[in-house]
Amino acid sequence: MIQFRKACRRYCILLIFCIQVAFSVNAQTEIDGIMMAKNNLCIGPMYGYSSWKNYWEGTLKRENLNLGTVSTQMISVMGNYGITNKLNILFGAPYITTKASAGTLHSQKGIQDGSLWLKWMPVERKLGNGDLSLYGIAGVSAPLSKYVADYLPLSIGLRSKTFSLRAMGDYQLGNFFVTASATYVFRDNIRIDRDAYYTTQMHYTNEVSMPNVFTYNIRAGYRSLNFIAEAFLDNMITQGGFDITRNNMPFPSNTMNAMRLGAWLKYELNKPKGLSFIATGNYVVSGRNVGQATTIGGGIFQIIDFNKKKPASSSLKK
Repeated sequence: MIQFRKACRRYCILLIFCIQVAFSVNAQTEIDGIMMAKNNLCIGPMYGYSSWKNYWEGTLKRENLNLGTVSTQMISVMGNYGITNKLNILFGAPYITTKASAGTLHSQKGIQDGSLWLKWMPVERKLGNGDLSLYGIAGVSAPLSKYVADYLPLSIGLRSKTFSLRAMGDYQLGNFFVTASATYVFRDNIRIDRDAYYTTQMHYTNEVSMPNVFTYNIRAGYRSLNFIAEAFLDNMITQGGFDITRNNMPFPSNTMNAMRLGAWLKYELNKPKGLSFIATGNYVVSGRNVGQATTIGGGIFQIIDFNKKKPASSSLKK
């Protein structure tokens, strides 16, 4: 089975990670239990669409006729490169467009935040009749444009630089697997275009203290050489912040909690070699100060092998 997992390292797996608060749609591969092979690059475009009409104002679920339906579209180019078989580097940069179907708020668009991750697999061993792999993952992100953060729910991002640490375990038994991970995200303070603002008290500054975020993710499904199907649960819990006040706009440092249920599919063609297609969807089942979003997405990815090819005759040598 470990030989099967080694073969899987050549596969390209990408997943929309969309905590939809009408400001962020991210696509990342650091959350799955598969590694890219050494000197292999998986790269391609991804598209995501998310929308919500109802949202939670604190714990109160409601709609706002001045907003109607808020939608977000994401187009991103993503990549995953195998530095070694056990160390990968991942990167991505999405272009985001937001709009509301009612009211007078203007739509927003632009390049959001660039992200860079290092994914390390220090442990891969037999456990019972299956295979256990353990991962350590670190990532950073930073804004790539001067978009406005203080314009929720139509801002394309929060403009906060982040540093993330994730621990993850993956267990595969035959073609069936389960993956669990937990992540802590450290967020830097941001500056907004006003000299004072009110949260639960008055602040005479343009600097906003951003609460950190804790997330956990559980996914399970079927994994073979050409096909993967999985279901997942993802939960984001803000470590601080405050609720949206009644009939007011959201603020960047609000508490933003969201639990999502979703599914993900991937199919890789035999020819041309290394070409794969993915599709994903998820729904926010509970939250606090977030939209109850439905998200769909998909992508096309190609693996490029940069290993030096040996001459045909060399393969006959012992």
